[in-house]
Amino acid sequence: MQKIILSLDYKDDRCKGKAMESVSGVSGVDSLTMNKQHKKLTLIGDVDVALVVNKLRRVCHTTIDSVGPAKEPEKKKEEPKKEEPKKFFYDPEVNGYRAYY
Repeated sequence: MQKIILSLDYKDDRCKGKAMESVSGVSGVDSLTMNKQHKKLTLIGDVDVALVVNKLRRVCHTTIDSVGPAKEPEKKKEEPKKEEPKKFFYDPEVNGYRAYY
């Protein structure tokens, strides 16, 4: 898993939509987010950076900002629950047999 941040130079929302559509079709993309203010595209997944940039350059001017490992979400370690032993109760009206509850 790697995180790729790309800088895009697009003029309108149509170019932005084409860029998102072209990259979302690449196999190995897990997450795709776009920051409109800074015009940055963030990809997370196992993809070839050169392939992604080549597809994006057909739509708009693209530069690579950074490529690095994606942070894995921290998995909480669940402690195994201790099973309580079954409790018995004695009721003389039940013919002297033990009953579970």
